[in-house]
Amino acid sequence: MKLFPAVDLRGGQTVRLRKGDYGDEIQYDASPAEASRGFVADGAEVLHVVDLDGARSGRPEQLDVLASIRASIDVPIQYGGGLREIDDLRSAAAAGADRLVLGTAAVSDPALVARAVDEFGERIVASVDARDGFAATDGWTEASKEASSDLIERLAGIGVSSFVYSAIERDGTLEGPAVEEVVSIAQVIRGEFLYAGGIGSLEDLRVLAALDAPSLVGVIVGRALHENRFTATDAVAALAAG
Repeated sequence: MKLFPAVDLRGGQTVRLRKGDYGDEIQYDASPAEASRGFVADGAEVLHVVDLDGARSGRPEQLDVLASIRASIDVPIQYGGGLREIDDLRSAAAAGADRLVLGTAAVSDPALVARAVDEFGERIVASVDARDGFAATDGWTEASKEASSDLIERLAGIGVSSFVYSAIERDGTLEGPAVEEVVSIAQVIRGEFLYAGGIGSLEDLRVLAALDAPSLVGVIVGRALHENRFTATDAVAALAAG
């Protein structure tokens, strides 16, 4: 199981939101490129980058920052935020994204998802951002009427095989993962998925690694790493121990 350090971008800076609330933001001193280099130096083999401004506006707004991160590290980058047009997916790929994350488009635009899968194949990742069992959209600011499990099954039918599952109410809280949700989603996913939300300790990672969930292949960690609650080195080891 792999560690995916999260580098969330807003206004060109490294930030973290609590529970997806744009009014409850934590800013960090390290630039996105600096933070990324640190995580990779500590053993991270892949990075998860999110353009929070793009997630709300509907168009990627920080491809220049993505390019600066790409120039700073030599591991794969998973990138999302505002990718709702095929040309924007191409632009993100050109700027250095190895995997392309669809969030709002995954819920609202099945034709785009199908086209993206046709062009980019396994590089496409669908982000299922869940609040109270339903998928959220538009940077987590809007709730859809589609249950998360139904969305996953619909996307699998289009050809999506990689997912991110985010427990919004846990995100940025350091209060621990939503284990019951992980177990439930693992029974629905036919491909593979990453979990995000609430990771605050190495024990949280060990709990997830110990689950009997072969489809869970990685964990996204943001605030705990940025605030030095543990290092990426220790996180990689904790996930491997499971």
